[in-house]
Amino acid sequence: PKITAGDVKRANVRTSPESTFLADISGEPASKWAIGKQFYVTDTKINSVFGTPSAQTGDLTGTMLTYTGSEPVTTIVGDPATDFIFTDRSGNRLRYRSVDATRSDTASFDVPFTIQMSVVEEVARRLNGKRYYVLTPIWYDRDGQSYTGRKFIPVEVAAVAPGNNVYPLSLLLRTDDGAAFILFMSVGSNLRAPRGFATLFSFTDPREKYPQISDETWANIIRGRVALGMTRAECRLALGTPDDVIHRNDHNYLYERWNYDNGVYLVFRDDILENYRY
Repeated sequence: PKITAGDVKRANVRTSPESTFLADISGEPASKWAIGKQFYVTDTKINSVFGTPSAQTGDLTGTMLTYTGSEPVTTIVGDPATDFIFTDRSGNRLRYRSVDATRSDTASFDVPFTIQMSVVEEVARRLNGKRYYVLTPIWYDRDGQSYTGRKFIPVEVAAVAPGNNVYPLSLLLRTDDGAAFILFMSVGSNLRAPRGFATLFSFTDPREKYPQISDETWANIIRGRVALGMTRAECRLALGTPDDVIHRNDHNYLYERWNYDNGVYLVFRDDILENYRY
């Protein structure tokens, strides 16, 4: 049946403090670039952007480019364009041509495969030394390999560094017991990838929202573990939303089986975990 305006429920969407915390940070428009501005290179593919043979510049990944100025030019079809000029670590002059870089004096302008260091520096100014509660157990080591950590625990931001093509920021975090790990994060109001501050951190202790959960069960949740007798809500906190749910009932009980893509499954009887496999 057709849905009319009268069928739509209108509600005010609450905006959390975490979701707006870093929303004002973005790269600078090209018109605001100052001579000497630094850009971090995330991928060796940047050589194709400049039309420069790799034999001349080498692999620029992980190095800095320095902005030295711009020149108005005309394309082969007669359209106006701008050449942005950079120098690499060896002093080579590199040109990046754009036909739309100067169309806006407010929007961020990005050179492909680079991160504006002004963004990294501003995030570092706001986060370094601050404590938050981490919401994700997907942690990374210094080699960029992921592993399962803990969630809902306090961590301190030890350093902020450039990230990668998808996530421009790399955060070095430390737990109260001295463990160190890395999280990758996006920033700004229009996130290119859904891993902003609000999905990674909370200003307040998540434990306060669940006073009915016992300390023993909460210890399991922090480590992403389940135990017999836990409720569906508690298991969801521990392992996240399942990929598939199968319902079954008999004359006395309602059964649910939660399946996860890594082979883990949970079996509930009337909301209580009765069986599981990791």
